[in-house]
Amino acid sequence: MQIYQLQRGDAPLLVSLPHGGTHLPIDIAERMTGPARHVPDTDWHVDRLYDMAAGLGATVLAATHSRYVVDLNRPPDNKPLYPGASNTELCPLTMFDFGPIYLPGQEPDDDDIAHRVETYWRPYHDCLAAELARLSGLHDRVVLWEGHTIRSVAPRFFEGRLPDFNLGTAEGASADPELGERMLALAAAGAEHGAVLNGRFKGGHITRHYGRPQAGIHGVQLELSEITYMEEDPPFRYLEGRAEEVKATIADMLRAALSWAMSRNS
Repeated sequence: MQIYQLQRGDAPLLVSLPHGGTHLPIDIAERMTGPARHVPDTDWHVDRLYDMAAGLGATVLAATHSRYVVDLNRPPDNKPLYPGASNTELCPLTMFDFGPIYLPGQEPDDDDIAHRVETYWRPYHDCLAAELARLSGLHDRVVLWEGHTIRSVAPRFFEGRLPDFNLGTAEGASADPELGERMLALAAAGAEHGAVLNGRFKGGHITRHYGRPQAGIHGVQLELSEITYMEEDPPFRYLEGRAEEVKATIADMLRAALSWAMSRNS
């Protein structure tokens, strides 16, 4: 099975969806616990939330394999993204609820992890880097948009209920602060939804590694609370009526990000 799906566009916007995949290779699935095989920590339906992006001329890169195989939004050296807080690993060992992913004695060893990095992690990042280089050759400014979702209540990572729209620019290091503030204003414009910039989620490895404003690449991550568009318990049904409003907001943000980039392109 292919490692990712790519829709190539020529606009100065690349949408990366690294956690929407659900596929588990058989040899890995056989080593996992029953609950883990249902991949509950997937960014559910993220492809539907961003199905308008290609129509805007954006390039869309989406993973096909589960984050339980290898987490594409973690650095290959497994360095924690949030020192001092609870972090999941490059090849996660526990689910968000701390339940084990692997049967006893079946956890990946160093050789297994290295193989997964080369087989699954590296191709996605090679493609991402190549597409950013291609777009940078066409435009002076490019926006890299990381699309993520998460349960509204996840005690492992934060107290209480998460705001609906959680934008991250690595405290302004991965994108021009003006872009971050513009995205925050659009996210907060809806009367029913709360928004925050660089709160609990400031952007993962992809945003931090590829977001280089000085080189014309501006990385923004959106962590969307799943309660805004779906049922958060199995079978994780997509709620069309509820999703309509957040999809409209996401579309507004993508259009504004494109406009911002194009206004600075020669």
